[in-house]
Amino acid sequence: MKKTFRPGALALALTTALMTACSMGTQEVSVDSELESRQAALTQQEAELQRRQQELEARENELRAQQSAAHNHAPAPMAAGNEMLPPNAKPGECYTRVWVEPQYRTVTERVRVSDASERIEVVPAKYAKVKKRVLVEEESTKLVTVPATYKTVTQRVLVKPAGTRIEQIPATYETVTERVLDKPAHTTWKKGTGPIQRIDDTTGEIMCLVEVPASYKTVTRRVLKSPATTREVEIPAVYKTVTKRVVDQPATTREVVIPAKYTTIEVEEEVQPAQEKRIAIPEEFKNVTRRELVSEGRMEWRSILCETNTTPERITKIQQALLKAGYNPGPIDGDIGAETMRAVNAYQRDKGLPVDKYLNIETVKSLGVSPN
Repeated sequence: MKKTFRPGALALALTTALMTACSMGTQEVSVDSELESRQAALTQQEAELQRRQQELEARENELRAQQSAAHNHAPAPMAAGNEMLPPNAKPGECYTRVWVEPQYRTVTERVRVSDASERIEVVPAKYAKVKKRVLVEEESTKLVTVPATYKTVTQRVLVKPAGTRIEQIPATYETVTERVLDKPAHTTWKKGTGPIQRIDDTTGEIMCLVEVPASYKTVTRRVLKSPATTREVEIPAVYKTVTKRVVDQPATTREVVIPAKYTTIEVEEEVQPAQEKRIAIPEEFKNVTRRELVSEGRMEWRSILCETNTTPERITKIQQALLKAGYNPGPIDGDIGAETMRAVNAYQRDKGLPVDKYLNIETVKSLGVSPN
């Protein structure tokens, strides 16, 4: 049964190493570089193992194809003078061309799956509790206010300042009478009776053009005598005597020093820094089993017993020899039947003889029976 080497074990080992390294926050850059170089070497080795496995699989597929082609290929006819005839043939012997399976052997190799490396473990720092006097509030200063002082004084104070006001002087009017034109002078036509009047050609009447003098009428109206005006009147200031409290000395400030404040607390101090512990990881090997070709499959000529060069007496002797050797050939009847051939093939396999569907001469000799 073919065993396939799984190079993924290399990737698993590498992933474990990298995850361990990533969990250590205090690793140095040099350690990361070393891990990267080792990862590259492991990846290269894994690729080489895969290449070898692919070569073996390709070789096995090629041998299977050759074997299948040989089984399906019909032997060339053995005409007289044909170079495919069996070499060194002896008179009275029969030959057949059979396929000899390729021979393999199982080879176990010790393959390195991971290089020697090292694991870095971080030993955490150690801490202890100590008491320390620490500053809580620094020394400072503050300003203290000195209040102002007051006194009572009497003063004449202005209640209302002097000012002016504007007074209105109304307009004055008078009544006047005057004669005005009612209708201006004009002319108009009137019917006449004398020959000097004009005669209207249309009606035959006499028309006279008469001047009418202008007419007048008397009207009374109220006219402005003096327009409205204003005048400015001065208003004197108003004062009163008051008693009030005024500042004698203004408020001031003075600086006061506030001393620093301390307290005692319990803190953790590092008594031993964190350390790195390097653990060597030896290189790892694995036994890989594979099949290795010993000899190619081939066609070869074999000397066999057939109806031409055998007799029932010889077959009987072979059946008796098989029975004596512990292989049941069936009835001892001088006929090569299915039971006899099963016994022959079992004998061939146990003795390391060529196994095929013929009773070859090599098997006959091994049974102690003369082929002739």
